[in-house]
Order: sequence, then structure tokens, then C-alpha cells
Amino acid sequence: MTHTIAAPTSSNSAQAAQHEALLTAFYQAFAQGDGEAMAACYAPDARFSDPVFTDLHGQAVGDMWRMLTSRAQDFKLEFSGIRADEHTGEAHWVATYTFSQTGRTVINRIHSRFVFADGKIAQQQDVFDLWRWTQQALGITGYLLGWSNTVQGKIRAQAAKGLQQYQRQQGR
Repeated sequence: MTHTIAAPTSSNSAQAAQHEALLTAFYQAFAQGDGEAMAACYAPDARFSDPVFTDLHGQAVGDMWRMLTSRAQDFKLEFSGIRADEHTGEAHWVATYTFSQTGRTVINRIHSRFVFADGKIAQQQDVFDLWRWTQQALGITGYLLGWSNTVQGKIRAQAAKGLQQYQRQQGR
């Protein structure tokens, strides 16, 4: 049996290139600490999840990036492996920064998956090892207890509270 795979049409290739350019612009804005430019890459009804911010919708997605970039200390971003087609995309990135609450350096390795709609990011799911993050950010406490639902739940609750406070300060 012979299988034929159709070559991508120029419109699909063009759309894939546009999505790759969108992701490149997103990460370049991130590297420059430009939360506004990052937020502009999302569809109005976008969804975001990662191990800390588990289910953000709409404006909260952009606000999360605005908040994080405005608070970043000693921040450095490296990104690679950007790939996209007409519907989905992915990227790898490494964020290195000082965790403000402890003054400890964090090197967080993240894999992102995207879904696009109308030339914007409609969904983003970031995956990283939260226990590894707690070990770096919290030290011995993170190493001993960072794997537990209790500690991870507190991290999520604190992040949600921080985002709500940021949104109130911005009048949202």
C-alpha cells in the first residue's frame, strides 16, 4: 500500500511562518521585559496554564506576563526550538532570574505548546518541574517539601493572590 503525503500549500506554509514569527516576537518581547508586547500576542479569549498558574483566561493571561515582567529581577531568557504549523506550535525556553522572596537564583527550563486562532495565541500550556523550581527558589524547604501538594498549593495560592493584587492596582 502506498501513502501519499500532500506538500503543504503556500497558504499553509505562509501561515506556519506567521505563527513562528509570532512566537519569536513573543519570546523577544519576553527577553526585553515587555509584558505589553507579550500580551498583544494573545487572542482576547486566550487560555494559559502552567504548574503555578493552572487556568488563566482572557485578560488575566496578559496581566500575568505584565506582572511577571514588571517584577523580574536579574532576568535573562533564552529560547529555542520554535516550531509552528497552521494550527499549533511549540518552543523551549530557559528563564534565569532572582526569586525576589528569597533572593535565590532560579533557572527554570520550560517547554511550551501553543494553539493559534486568527493569527494570535489562543492557548498556551507551559510544562516545567515545579519541585525542581521549589528547590531552587526555596532552598532546603523546597528540596524537602516542594514535592508536596501542600507546598505546591501554597505557591499556586500566593501566585493567584499576587496576580489579583496586580490587577486591582491596574484597575482591572
